[in-house]
Amino acid sequence: MAVAERTVVVPEYEVAEKVEVDPKTTALLIVDMQNDFVKEGGKLVVPTAKDTIPAIRKLLDMARQSGMLVAYTQDTHLPGDPEFPIWGEHVLIGTWGWEIVDELKPQPYDLVVQKRRYDGFFGTSLEYDLRDRNIQTLIITGTVANICVLHTAGSAALRGFKVIVPKDAISALTEFDMEATLRQISFLYRGIVTTSDGIVIKQ
Repeated sequence: MAVAERTVVVPEYEVAEKVEVDPKTTALLIVDMQNDFVKEGGKLVVPTAKDTIPAIRKLLDMARQSGMLVAYTQDTHLPGDPEFPIWGEHVLIGTWGWEIVDELKPQPYDLVVQKRRYDGFFGTSLEYDLRDRNIQTLIITGTVANICVLHTAGSAALRGFKVIVPKDAISALTEFDMEATLRQISFLYRGIVTTSDGIVIKQ
């Protein structure tokens, strides 16, 4: 079947130059930066995911230095998972592909939430863990932009969290997917789109 070529104009959305955050009520959330999605030899590699590591690492260092909560989602599947017919087997629990990349490894005091579906809140303790720590704002990074990042960001916004997405710290399979994600986060969920350099600690 032939695929029709077409051009889509992306509606404008604002990219904030500077966003101040309070480390006491903000968490850095790193979504699914696992070997299967990021590293050569992974089963579902997003080619640009490795390029986001420096930006995420910068935010990670800032978060730890300021005492901000650092949280991770870790996509986690068991043999025969319902997602496998869609994507093939990936991030099978206990495998190398399931592990979070070495450059962004969690520390013992970080929050790591294993999730079974795209949305980091679905069937997990993430909302409880964030509210228990009085978190009101989420800086969301990671992969894949239009799948797990977008579903998690949308779910966060619908739960009343303020959402900030540094666009150089998320990755997508196509430029269309990236632009659609940023537009949805800005327009539909009233999130703030910025860059990793634009996020500063409120003094």
